[in-house]
Amino acid sequence: MVKRSVFVVTLGCSKNEIDSELMLSLLKQENYSIAKNLEEANIIIVNTCGFIEAAKEESIEAIWEVAEYKDNQCQYLLLTGCLAQRYSKELMDEIELIDAIIGTGNIKYINEIIRKLDTTNNKIIKVDNIDSSYLENVERINFSPYAYVRISEGCNNHCTYCIIPKLRGKHRSRKMEDIINEVIYLSENGVKEIILIAQNTSDYGIDLYGEYSLYRLLDKLNDIDKIQWIRVLYLYPDNFNESLISSIKNNNKVVKYVDIPLQHVSNNILQKMNRRTSKKDIQDLIKKLRIEIPNIIIRTTFIVGFPGETDNDYKELYKFIEETRFDKLGVFTYSQEEDTPAYNMPNQIDQSIKDERKENIMKLQKYISEDMMMSKLGNTYDILIEEYSGNNIYIGRSYMDSPEIDGVVYVDSNRLLEIGEYVKIKVTEYLEYDLIGVLADESSK
Repeated sequence: MVKRSVFVVTLGCSKNEIDSELMLSLLKQENYSIAKNLEEANIIIVNTCGFIEAAKEESIEAIWEVAEYKDNQCQYLLLTGCLAQRYSKELMDEIELIDAIIGTGNIKYINEIIRKLDTTNNKIIKVDNIDSSYLENVERINFSPYAYVRISEGCNNHCTYCIIPKLRGKHRSRKMEDIINEVIYLSENGVKEIILIAQNTSDYGIDLYGEYSLYRLLDKLNDIDKIQWIRVLYLYPDNFNESLISSIKNNNKVVKYVDIPLQHVSNNILQKMNRRTSKKDIQDLIKKLRIEIPNIIIRTTFIVGFPGETDNDYKELYKFIEETRFDKLGVFTYSQEEDTPAYNMPNQIDQSIKDERKENIMKLQKYISEDMMMSKLGNTYDILIEEYSGNNIYIGRSYMDSPEIDGVVYVDSNRLLEIGEYVKIKVTEYLEYDLIGVLADESSK
């Protein structure tokens, strides 16, 4: 039998990146090869995102683009991910070139589903089992200086704007020993930084251990020799407790960087969103983090234009951002998602108003960020080198930057640097969101 090749198109978040890796690993176990491009692939998988309207549109466009390859040597087109889970019937009815749709809880059946396609002429939809456990003991196959590690799946928060619990199921934590074994495996394959992700990382462990246990996990991961940085994303503020703050503060490998999706600060809107915090809770948490960990970098995201957001609610948010001065900040306009409670809420906001509010906040954040970048002139930082761009310029990140969403550091070096190497640099210039520097031991030459 001729060995078939597979290509995966991954859209959306880092959680999808992990799912794509797991599928490729399972397929390699069945002797499939990984195609270098779409033209060479016998089987194409589009791992979709369906979180908000823009992501849905991107996924639909990608599916139609990939479908054109069915006229070449592509035998099967499969869909996975959140959009596939959410609109399986509609997608199958609308795009006749799709052969199978696999929901978020069923990627472990990827080989079985392809075998069924080989033996029948029937299209396949398998979107049950959204509460399935994480696919353990499947080795990752792609390695870089950093790797995402999913510590739990699903979410119990049920924010009124969010469809994720219906697509990814209830909150399910992975066992601590399984996570530790995965990180050890990654470290043995050259990974220097691990980035812990979940729908809500601060809820880790409550279902398995009867307490919020992220702090315990960080304490254990800190002991793994070859890992140098541990970063945590998506820390919801409601269960960000004293033990977790202490763990971030005291573990030397845990970078002093937290991503806390706050979404809003007006109590009126927080209540409508079904968020479990208040403005005072948020202010107290930020104050405590900055007192306990003076060099901490705080990243957050907000939603503007939520149904019923008044001018006063928006002004309150704007003033809060202006006064708090977040190190990193992103803004989304509210996306009216069907099957969520907010979809039918009264007082929906016009898109032009949403766009204006987003633009104003991002302008404000641009000034804040530029000011913060300027304050780092002359400072020295450890930088993880990730790319060579030519002309003695390397691109890397400090502890202050998460990959793909934050800025970078451009390093001018007279000596050869290795990808995955940590070097100490001195900041010599700054941009709106990026830094420029030279090796610290060359800065005085």
